[in-house]
Amino acid sequence: MSKKGVFNPSAPPDVRAWLLSQTAAGFSRAEMFSALCESGWRPYQVARMMGLSDEEKQVLVAAASSPAHASPQVPRPQLILRDVQVDGGDKLVRVLQQRTAPDLIEFEALLSDAECDALIQAARPRLTRSLTVDVQTGGHEIHPDRSSQGMFFERAETPLIATLEARIAKLLGWPATHGESLQILRYPPGAQYLPHYDYFDPAQSGTAELLKRGGQRVATLIIYLHEPEGGGATVFPDIDLSIAPKRGNAVFFSYAAPDPVTLSLHGGEPVTAGEKWIATKWLRQSVFE
Repeated sequence: MSKKGVFNPSAPPDVRAWLLSQTAAGFSRAEMFSALCESGWRPYQVARMMGLSDEEKQVLVAAASSPAHASPQVPRPQLILRDVQVDGGDKLVRVLQQRTAPDLIEFEALLSDAECDALIQAARPRLTRSLTVDVQTGGHEIHPDRSSQGMFFERAETPLIATLEARIAKLLGWPATHGESLQILRYPPGAQYLPHYDYFDPAQSGTAELLKRGGQRVATLIIYLHEPEGGGATVFPDIDLSIAPKRGNAVFFSYAAPDPVTLSLHGGEPVTAGEKWIATKWLRQSVFE
C-alpha cells in the first residue's frame, strides 16, 4: 500500500486539502476513495489524485468499476442526424449547435411563445430573491453573485409543467424523476449571475447532505422565456462561448465529474435593458426527492 497521507501533488488544491484533513481525522484511504467516487468523481480520476499504488488500484478501482458501483452516465440527447433534430416526444426540436468540450447543445424553439408566456404569468406572483446552495451546510443562502428573482414549481404541479417535464425527459434521455423542480428566474436591469459551476463541490462540508436527495448534479438545461433588450447572454468563459437569450431556445450542458476539467464554468451577463426570464432544470444522478 502507498504511504499514508501521500497524495498526488497535481490534484486540485481543494481536493488535496480535503484528503489531508480526512487522513488527519483517521479515515482510511479506502473510505476516502469511496467518498470521492460517491461524490461524482470517476474511479480513475480518484486513483490519480490519491496516487494509488498498483496494489490499491487492483482492489479499489476494480471494485468501484464493477456493475454494482459503475459511474453514473450523463444525459445525452440522441440526434436525428438528417435534420439535426432531437425527439422531444410531442415535438421535434432543432439543434442550433453542438460541442463536445464541454458536452453542450443549443436548441431552437424548445418552448412555444404561448408556453413561455404561461410560465412567466404563473411564476411572477411567487418570485423571491434567488438563493444559492450553501456549500458549508447543504442549505441555501442569499449570495451577492446572484442578483435575480426566482421560484420553483413542484413536479407536475400543473398540466403545462407535466408536459414540459415529459418533453425534457424525452429530449435529454433522462427520467423526469431524476430532475430537480423547474426553476423560473427573472433578471431585471443590472441583474446577473457571475461564472460558477452547477455541480456540488466534493471538497465542501455540505456536499454530503446535498447528495442525499438524488446524488450529484450531472447536467443543466437553461430555457429562455423572455429575451431582454440588451445584455443577459449565457457565457462559458473557459471556451469563450456566448449564447444570446432567444425566447423559446435553450442550452443544455452536462458534466460527467464535479471538476473544472468538464469546462462547465458558466454565468449570466448583466441585463442592460429590459428583462430576462429563464427556466432552469438541473438533472441528478438518481431520483430527486
